[in-house]
Amino acid sequence: MTTLAEMPCPSDRRVRVWFGEHVIADYTAEPAKALRYQAAMTRRFYSLRVTIEPAIPVVNQDAADS
Repeated sequence: MTTLAEMPCPSDRRVRVWFGEHVIADYTAEPAKALRYQAAMTRRFYSLRVTIEPAIPVVNQDAADS
């Protein structure tokens, strides 16, 4: 369960390590820490996909109005 205290800031980034279609690690932090984590996970799991994206998804206003 996520509480308001745990809600990410708009500038935070979410890093995920993927094993096929399954997320095996999920980390949210400020951009600098997220980039360091992404680099570390890429080195550690060099054969797996590591993604970084905004922690709070950007909603396309045009699609939301439909």
